[in-house]
Amino acid sequence: MTLTQKPRLSHIDDDGKAVMVDVSSKDVTSRVATAGGTVLMEPETMRLVQEGGMKKGDVLSVARLAGIMGAKKTPELIPLCHPLALQKIDIELSLDPQRNAIDIEATCKVAGQTGVEMEALTAVSIAALTIYDMCKAVDRTMRLTDIRLLAKSGGQSGDFRADEQSA
Repeated sequence: MTLTQKPRLSHIDDDGKAVMVDVSSKDVTSRVATAGGTVLMEPETMRLVQEGGMKKGDVLSVARLAGIMGAKKTPELIPLCHPLALQKIDIELSLDPQRNAIDIEATCKVAGQTGVEMEALTAVSIAALTIYDMCKAVDRTMRLTDIRLLAKSGGQSGDFRADEQSA
């Protein structure tokens, strides 16, 4: 891109219409993306989650399953997102009682022609929403925060690490 060219959005054509990006000429490569996010809650809510005291069941197991399901359903939720044959979805949920927080990290992998960032972000978002849903009866003040891409590898745009971008 030269200095006189404006940045162009890949999902908008020359007439300003939304289009799905044509990835048919791209090589199939190994692609990985990791996203993260946090659910902040009251101390009593954290205690109930830790002790398995929520009436709806095991919050962490259900949130993990929901995140996996969410990643698989990404093209049904996000317009113009390519359907991918995901090869791995890993969701880690970490309790941090000092912060009254549940940290969520999702990693998605595929051998494909387009990246898996949206799948990882969707997995984190759905896991966080599930935590909220399972705990809202005791805490409507919970906050879903810092949902973001942490890292990606593969594809034409190369590798990305969020911690390297802020330096």
